[in-house]
Amino acid sequence: MVMWVFGYGSLIWKAGFHYDDRLTGFIKDYRRVFYQGSTDHRGTPDFPGRTVTLEPAPGEWGVAYKVSRKEDQEVALTVLLSNTAIKAEFLNFYLQCDMTQYLEVREKQYDKKAYVDFFTEPTASPAVTGVMLYIASPDKANTNYLGPASIEEIAKQIISAEGPSGPNRDYLFNLEKTLLQMGCKDEHVFKIAEEARKLLSDS
Repeated sequence: MVMWVFGYGSLIWKAGFHYDDRLTGFIKDYRRVFYQGSTDHRGTPDFPGRTVTLEPAPGEWGVAYKVSRKEDQEVALTVLLSNTAIKAEFLNFYLQCDMTQYLEVREKQYDKKAYVDFFTEPTASPAVTGVMLYIASPDKANTNYLGPASIEEIAKQIISAEGPSGPNRDYLFNLEKTLLQMGCKDEHVFKIAEEARKLLSDS
């Protein structure tokens, strides 16, 4: 059975697995925000980094990867679990239990799921339906949720945090670069990146 994986964080620029097709598009009713704490890859428990999650909003752009072969699906899921800097990725699947368990471990810091449609054209029908997404919610059960802060506060935290997957700033700047290449205007990400560069130049 075909599996679709959709990403709006680091999966956009770093798939790490074989795929048959790659689509650029968007989902409705959500927007990307740097509200989730990362204590495992872009930060530590003592000094969390910040990665993106979703909150209700008009819509958000990202990419979707089509993975058809069972072997490639297993590799893709292994990559997703082993690199939790790739956060809150969408997955359209009707897979075996072992893959579901894998995702549950991979997205362990993301506490909610939803099923959405993926679009490639604003006025067209969904290109992919029933895509599952992981969300880091503000619920008390999500102990890593950091929530809203000023652009300066978020940028300060990001430029100072580092974890096993590298500096948090790399995550921010790679996300900004890839979104620009896609033609996606994400003011939240761009303003944080601009402030981060300003802070780094002043330091």
